[in-house]
Amino acid sequence: MGGSSINNNNSHKFEDTEKKSAPAVAQMIGFRATLTWVFLTISVLCVLYSSNHLLYDRQDCPTALDASAARHLEGLSNVTTSDIKLVEDKEEAASHVPALAQRPQRFDTELKHIMFGIAASSNLWEKRKEYIKVWWRPKETRGVVWLDKRVRTRRNEELPEIRISGDTRGFKYTNRQGQRSALRISRVVSETLRLGVKDVRWFVMGDDDTVFMVENVVRILNKYDHTQFYYVGSSSESHIQNIFFSYSMAYGGGGFAISYPLAVELEKMQDRCIQRYPGLYGSDDRMQACMTELGVPLTKETGFHQYDVYGDLLGLLSAHPVTPLVSLHHLDVVEPIFPHMTRVKALHHLFQTVKLDSASVMQQTICYDKDRYWSISISLGYVVQIFRGIISPRELETPSRTFLNWYRRADYTAYAFKH
Repeated sequence: MGGSSINNNNSHKFEDTEKKSAPAVAQMIGFRATLTWVFLTISVLCVLYSSNHLLYDRQDCPTALDASAARHLEGLSNVTTSDIKLVEDKEEAASHVPALAQRPQRFDTELKHIMFGIAASSNLWEKRKEYIKVWWRPKETRGVVWLDKRVRTRRNEELPEIRISGDTRGFKYTNRQGQRSALRISRVVSETLRLGVKDVRWFVMGDDDTVFMVENVVRILNKYDHTQFYYVGSSSESHIQNIFFSYSMAYGGGGFAISYPLAVELEKMQDRCIQRYPGLYGSDDRMQACMTELGVPLTKETGFHQYDVYGDLLGLLSAHPVTPLVSLHHLDVVEPIFPHMTRVKALHHLFQTVKLDSASVMQQTICYDKDRYWSISISLGYVVQIFRGIISPRELETPSRTFLNWYRRADYTAYAFKH
């Protein structure tokens, strides 16, 4: 009995202890549950706040496209590529102090500081001179047309001065596919320099079937220091052309610019340089060979257009990049840039826009009509295209294939850009 009494006492003690600790355990469990609910509530609130912040605070988005990408760009009814670029430019400027130090330096180059050298052929002069009349400005533009022999001239024709190129019979030319006229044309810059025209900062070379937007020539060259060595131009649209010649070569039909001090150095050595490359095909690859010997690389400006293509330029011009349109070439080869017009009349039609807004002409703008579910591409002064459905800017910036490559057998694989 004594043992059972002890056991009973112990059992009562255990029950008392258990009763005393039960409220404490319950209190602890309740406290943990409360903390858990508080934590979950705060987490939910944070998620909701972040979602609301991302959806409605457009200032934190790098571009207006990000917020609506998941909805297939449906919310972009008023967004254009110009708007996107403006947002990016503002953010970039704000991230640098001082902002004024980041602005590109300008060198006050004007049209009067530019001397044009135009390579022409007497056989094609009567036809090609009409292209020159489209862009030439008497008493404003300065330059010379270099021909292989004399041609008939008429009074009061709004054309540059005409001169005959120097004799190149003493130079070697061994390329079986090319023509010796390449030697003559390659010396246009040097021969123009030798005329001794004053106050020249840049020499710009082009062909007689090259049309320049002279205001945009000034805009482009104004970015560069004319007292330094600069060789400015662009490549061909044909990948095979660039392989045959060079991606580092400025194509002469699209036009290129050479700063005055570089032209001086070129003139000193060009004839010897030409003799070292008798096997080259054209004039522009001879020029690039001499530039390489002088140690001057090509500065690329995508507004110069060689247009080594056939057919309709609609696909290329409607997707023109956001850069000033500087030149158009091979106008005899492609279709008139506006339908139901002659080539020359179509160019005059384009220049009505050039006179109003030369800086923006041809540049592509993309916008959307959410209500009609349209994607709209505008090439200023040229064409407006409306596509059903919401198409991304990346797709709209890809040129449509309305043209053929210079090498037709490789038409689908021989472009230097995505199409």
